Order: sequence, then structure tokens, then C-alpha cells
Amino acid sequence: MTTPRTKVRLKRVYDAPAPNDGYRILVDRLWPRGLSKPAARVDLWMKDAAPSTQLRRWYHTDLSRWPEFRARYRAELADPENPALAALRTIVREHTKRGGQGVTLLYGAADVEQNHAIVLRDLLHRRGSR
Repeated sequence: MTTPRTKVRLKRVYDAPAPNDGYRILVDRLWPRGLSKPAARVDLWMKDAAPSTQLRRWYHTDLSRWPEFRARYRAELADPENPALAALRTIVREHTKRGGQGVTLLYGAADVEQNHAIVLRDLLHRRGSR
């Protein structure tokens, strides 16, 4: 079964929560600065779904490394020692069946076109909910 693209959404954690967000998952390793937990309305914080600290720092020193960052991050997620992607697939499946509202992956990055949550969403879309 393939997950409809509208069932996995992306949103900056700093944006106001909305009723159609569904299950809200923060996929950052660090808690967003200046945001209280009640204001964020996060249902689950999946630190292990975020890039490693080393990879994040490497990328942030030169944002032109985006293609290489995506490849390295996908490799981290494919590592058998990191069950985060499989856990995300299960959560998406649970929150999309029987008319569920799906999930919103929350991230803190200011760049809405080049961030790790995009890589996660694309992996979830490409492989569906298997």
C-alpha cells in the first residue's frame, strides 16, 4: 500500500499548529530554541530520525553540499543500527489508515527547500508505508 503524499506533510515547528496537522513529529536532534513544549504541541520527538550531529555540522559549514548531504543522510537512515526510518513508516501507517489525518514532520531549519525533513518525507513517499 502506498501512502498518499498528502498524509506526510512538512512544517516548521515555529509555525502555529493546525487541526489538520494530524500526528505531529519533531524530527530534530535539538529542541528548537525559544519554543516551549506546550506551544510546540509535539506528539512525538524522534531525535534519532535527525541527521547525526557530525553530519549536521558538516552540512551547515557549506550549504552547497546539499546533494552530498542528502546521500549521506539517506545512508545514515539505512544503517541497520538506526531503526528511525522503520519506526516512522510504522507511525505513518498507523496514522493514515481508516481516514486518519496522517503525520506532520516538524523541523526547526529556516530553509524550507533544503532540510533533512524533506529527505525523510521523500523516503516515506518513495517507499510508501511498507
